[in-house]
Amino acid sequence: MKSPVLAFVRDNSAFLATGALLSFLSGFGQTFLISVFGGEIREAFGLSNGDWGLIYMAGTGLSAFVMVFAGGLADRFRVRVLGVAVVLMLALACFAMAFNPWAAALPLVIFALRFAGQGMTSHVALVAMARWFIATRGRALAIATLGVMSAEALMPLSFVWLKSHFDWHHLWVVAGLFCLACLPVLYRLLRLERTPQQAAESSSTLGIGQRHWTRAQVLRHPLFWSLTPALMLFPAFGTAFWFHQVHFAAIKGWNHLSLVAVFPLGTVTFGVFTVIYGWAIDRFGAVRLLPIYLLPLVAGFSLHAYAPTLGWTAAGVMLMGMAGGGQSTILNAVWAEFYGTRHLGSIKSAVAALMVLGSALGPGVTGWLIDRGVGFETQLYGFALSFVFAILVMLVPVRTAQIALAAAA
Repeated sequence: MKSPVLAFVRDNSAFLATGALLSFLSGFGQTFLISVFGGEIREAFGLSNGDWGLIYMAGTGLSAFVMVFAGGLADRFRVRVLGVAVVLMLALACFAMAFNPWAAALPLVIFALRFAGQGMTSHVALVAMARWFIATRGRALAIATLGVMSAEALMPLSFVWLKSHFDWHHLWVVAGLFCLACLPVLYRLLRLERTPQQAAESSSTLGIGQRHWTRAQVLRHPLFWSLTPALMLFPAFGTAFWFHQVHFAAIKGWNHLSLVAVFPLGTVTFGVFTVIYGWAIDRFGAVRLLPIYLLPLVAGFSLHAYAPTLGWTAAGVMLMGMAGGGQSTILNAVWAEFYGTRHLGSIKSAVAALMVLGSALGPGVTGWLIDRGVGFETQLYGFALSFVFAILVMLVPVRTAQIALAAAA
């Protein structure tokens, strides 16, 4: 008997591979990789934890601001054009990190990496999946997310090992060359992009009130703002954890490579729950799953704070992976369910801007607190409590929207 999942992957392999490849390449602008070089960057430019955190916050914050305007390009240009352009930008950003000699230019280099990588490359991938697929949207998002999951599993451990054999600047040159090598692959995958009929079919997905919402309408809707804590807190504190991994290993008395070695456990969990949540979205809808996916973070960050041994943090990393599977699929599917797909690119650009802003604030604020004597372990307990708040804030608005969607159906 033919597996429907295998048939789905086979029939849509080029489109799914496009999403996964773009998602993987976003890893070069993600904190889980950039933070691996935190020690070398601070030493090369004479920066404290707080200085480096503030520079990272400035560059990432600028990325969030530009994303508000640039994200809407996904509604105007085909992936064949926009995807190739942002990967080229990402390659140039990697070269900038390799060859930049000035501390004053670091915020701009971080901006380029974060905007092209974490911002636009992942944005194009996820908007394409949400728009190209309807009944199988959850599965498509899950498969595309396997790209960044693979990057998270492979890049930190590989680059920490490579740093012991090669100069760190050279590794960023390799990253840029790898992005350039992927350009013809990406263009080849999209030689037959989704047909106009399929695009029109995707655009028929309506949101609350059986209509397509514009970004301006979404930004006036209380439901959107009730989800803002969830949008910002996970990127903020997840990024802070990865960003300060060298400091975290030091205060725990662990070898950095030993800490990085447990990260793939979280990545595997991330992958498993990405698939689980992708199936659950197609089965139950993303809206029903929203209030529960943050719960593992409450336990995960508490374990990190307590962690007397590396095993406790390994469990915390796996709990973060569980929540990450929900963040990458549920939030990217829920905007189509709530607000329709016609203006999905511009709506998602506002979402992406908030998430990038969260990832900007996290390292900067936590680094500033570290410099002023607030222990990182104490901060981790605060992170855990913040997710309880995020869950409580969304409960009533999400339930109201769920009722409205059910009534319309």
